[in-house]
Amino acid sequence: MSLRIVVAALILTTAMTLGMMAWRLTQPAHPVVAAGPAAPPPPLMLKYLVAAHALPAGTLTRDEDYAVKSVVSAALPAGAIVDSPEARGTLRGALIRRYLDAGATITAEDILRPRDRGFLAAVLAPGTRAIAIGVDAVSGVAGLIWPGDRVDVILTQEMPGANTSPGHRVLAETVLRDARVIAVDQEIVQGAPATAGVAGKLARTVTLQVSAPDAERLVVAQHLGRLSLAMRAAADAAQAANYAEGGVYGGDVSPGLAGAGPAATARVQVIQGNARSEVTFR
Repeated sequence: MSLRIVVAALILTTAMTLGMMAWRLTQPAHPVVAAGPAAPPPPLMLKYLVAAHALPAGTLTRDEDYAVKSVVSAALPAGAIVDSPEARGTLRGALIRRYLDAGATITAEDILRPRDRGFLAAVLAPGTRAIAIGVDAVSGVAGLIWPGDRVDVILTQEMPGANTSPGHRVLAETVLRDARVIAVDQEIVQGAPATAGVAGKLARTVTLQVSAPDAERLVVAQHLGRLSLAMRAAADAAQAANYAEGGVYGGDVSPGLAGAGPAATARVQVIQGNARSEVTFR
């Protein structure tokens, strides 16, 4: 009797399972709920360079002459220079070809880069010349002179002559005033350090913009003695009349030299037949 009950229970369970499966198969499929629309990606923003302030034609630019504006990529002005470290590096010291108002977009047509052909000739003012002079850590103002700065050139020399007093044997005089620096070594870059960013490197040559006669004066001055550069203040006016003519002697600096007389000398006449000569002993 118990076996029949078990078999009946199995048959009933199987029938119920099959019925449930058949019922599920006959049910309509549930519709797939569509996901909501995907959010659009944010627009691509680009930064481009503009004039930080008014830039007259002929300006040799520094880093602070550039500002940045951001726009969506579709609104980028034609010819605009996209901001990047590489772009900044090539634009440092570039020559502005035309007047740019503050906020004006800077394009490739507006500038002449330092490595572009004809850059040095374009930098020079009409009727001027470029001449290089040798400098060291002291005469070159410790490497702190940059292209675009203005300097005076001072010549220091020893005066010849046996009878020259000690106070007048060394003379320093300004041979050139208010000269514009256009290059330091081979870097024609305004606003970058004169050492071109290399730690411990000091400039060896400085190129100045001068008139043709002043170029000749500098060539001669380099043979007479040591040339040193003196940095001028940015607010200084180029008024040569404000300077006293002449130079500074050793005696003007040192009271001890000023009080020293000429070196003691002894002269002896030497007679040889009809010939006479004078020998000076110091």
